[in-house]
Amino acid sequence: MRDFARITLPLAAVNFLNQASRAVLALIGPLLAVEFALSASDLGLLAAVFFVAYAAAQLPVGVALDLYGARRVQTVLALTAAAGFALCALAAGPVALGLGRFVTGVGISAGLMAMLKANAQWFPKARVAALTGSGVFVGALGGMMATLPLQSLLPLLGWRGGFALLALLACAIAAWIWFSLEDAPPGWTPPPRRGLAAEIAAFGPIFRHPYFLRFVPAIMVLSGMNFVYQGLWAGPWLRDVAGLGEAARAVVLFCYAGGMALGSFGAGQAASFLQARGASPMLVPLLGMGAQFLLQLLFILHPPGALAWLCLAWFLFAFCGSSGPAGYAAVGQRFGPELAGRVATAINGAMLVLVFVLQYAIGAILDLWPRTATGGWDATGYAWAMGLTVLLQAASLFWAWRAGAALPASRA
Repeated sequence: MRDFARITLPLAAVNFLNQASRAVLALIGPLLAVEFALSASDLGLLAAVFFVAYAAAQLPVGVALDLYGARRVQTVLALTAAAGFALCALAAGPVALGLGRFVTGVGISAGLMAMLKANAQWFPKARVAALTGSGVFVGALGGMMATLPLQSLLPLLGWRGGFALLALLACAIAAWIWFSLEDAPPGWTPPPRRGLAAEIAAFGPIFRHPYFLRFVPAIMVLSGMNFVYQGLWAGPWLRDVAGLGEAARAVVLFCYAGGMALGSFGAGQAASFLQARGASPMLVPLLGMGAQFLLQLLFILHPPGALAWLCLAWFLFAFCGSSGPAGYAAVGQRFGPELAGRVATAINGAMLVLVFVLQYAIGAILDLWPRTATGGWDATGYAWAMGLTVLLQAASLFWAWRAGAALPASRA
């Protein structure tokens, strides 16, 4: 417990910022659309630029984590996130706000990967999923903060004040990481330093590894769903399909964030428990993906109407989607701890490219129908957009099954 508080918890605080910065747009997105006269595509692009920066930083961050460690890398990145939040608070228009979101995306880009890297260095292999899940649970509280608590503060602070508050928090977290962590465990022997080209070339065997190729598409889609919907489109869906006002939307988004928090903790614990008893470390993520697939079909065919049912349905959607980090840990176990940062960022970079495409594609699909009288988007467009993500989930599950059937038993 002491090592968790000293190592994992400060790094989880950056994931807190990560979750908050992703969830905040789902809450204030409708306000920004009105204030800056944004279309669905514009709003999707504003959300997506955050993930462009997030994705572009992944491979460099992976190399940096493996070479310099989580302490130094995360201190610098937390301060970068603080600068991004400050730019958002001062933004006079959508372009400046987009720039702030881009800088923020760079700053929080190692939130999960730094935890995985540090946990792989400091703890036994079978405990990595559980400890990472516990850290993601702490991080998911940031998503909860960006719902009802922020909604209650908006009349006092405004959306700009909310970003300013996040900037101050990021500075405090940078100091916490610097003074709490050590660069490496006692007795840790760092791998021999090579040239930068050789360090980057280490990504090649990762991307070609059969286990990576088999399961990463499914992990990408599973983790990406929470980025896509919590990051933006759950809020407009609740307004335009479910017909909820601002206060009710904040309640459902709070339940969504709660599902992410509890799901992250539960999935990590379950994955470690089952793996210690001989089960595949990918069992829990694949079960979560199957359940999320069924929930999306429910949203398309018969969207829940009552507030309590909406809270439950989106809670379960987030709960199931939060098993993605257990998949990161499962793939990472096929490689040595010296590559842990690069394996995690390879998965995350690929996933974030998918998120960028989906954020914009959903907005483009919604723009195919005329705006409603209230300024929202047609419910039919949401059904078609969610149908796209359902197809992606089905295809990635089929790929995992098909690729497994083609592998020798020793490599499956």
